[in-house]
Amino acid sequence: MRKSLPRILVTAGPTREYLDPTRFISNPSSGKMGYLIAEEAWRLGCSVLLISGPTSLKPLPVKTLHVVSAREMFKVLQANFRDCDVLMMTAAVSDFRPKSYSPHKIKKEGCSRIVELISNPDILAWAGNHKGKKMLVGFAAQTERLFENAREKMLGKNLDLIVANCVGFQDRGFEANKIEFLILEPSTMKVPTRLWTKKKLAKYLVRKMITFFSEK
Repeated sequence: MRKSLPRILVTAGPTREYLDPTRFISNPSSGKMGYLIAEEAWRLGCSVLLISGPTSLKPLPVKTLHVVSAREMFKVLQANFRDCDVLMMTAAVSDFRPKSYSPHKIKKEGCSRIVELISNPDILAWAGNHKGKKMLVGFAAQTERLFENAREKMLGKNLDLIVANCVGFQDRGFEANKIEFLILEPSTMKVPTRLWTKKKLAKYLVRKMITFFSEK
């Protein structure tokens, strides 16, 4: 008897941590990778929930919950985590947020120019501690020591698979259509980097996820 397809929860895009109504801490994530994964999983017949930070991407024909901050994403993910079989954590979540928020625009006159930051919740670490039989896939944007940093993150957060990608290049990375990456599983000891389109990587990951789920 053929097993049913897994239920997929995908996070995508950046988060924004507002200092005042006009300024925020964020990153250049476009959300393309997560949206492509969600679209491919939907195309193959999976039940898909997309939790998206702020992006300018065209809406997908999947259930999408929009969030802004890391804490909002964490709250929405917690509320829906038990109903998924696979978590694809592609979102580039802000590690820090301003300790205080001003409801009015901060004027440069009289401003100390020192912003105190505090840590945001570690969403992926929480998921790793509550995974049960779920499959967890993480992403790690890195500028150096790609393999070492990704392996440390994968093992430390109890992931089944991690995609480590190089950032800091105009033709590949956050806003580009191509991605330079390597894929690690807990048993991986050495692997070369690859340069693919994000669409090709999305197709590969979704099929790997379906195979992983069917063999459990």
